[in-house]
Amino acid sequence: MHHPPRSRKGVVMQVKIMGREPAAVIAVLGSIVTVLAALNLDFLNAGQAAAVTAFLSSVVIVATTRPVAPGVVTAIVSTGAALFAEYGLHASDALVGAITGAVLAVFALIGRGQVAPKSTAVTRA
Repeated sequence: MHHPPRSRKGVVMQVKIMGREPAAVIAVLGSIVTVLAALNLDFLNAGQAAAVTAFLSSVVIVATTRPVAPGVVTAIVSTGAALFAEYGLHASDALVGAITGAVLAVFALIGRGQVAPKSTAVTRA
């Protein structure tokens, strides 16, 4: 069973975009991109539509997920690389890996100050 996110004081917090849940926004964006691809537009084939939808989905998920998880942000890097590749701007695996590593390093530096060990019987001994 899914439980809505809660703040530290137990108040239910639900992220909305234009009054809608993020999943609904992602579905609408994906539908619009799919319809555009079905119109056989020169700038959008099926592969490009899938890459655009994946990238937009990862952006919406990062924008609405709290606390932000490093793995979710690295999805933007991966889907962005796929999107660039669909339009002929190929990034090497090494470059994508380096950018992903940099994102994780930044999160480690930012997030480390917000992490405190839990007091247990072992730590008190």
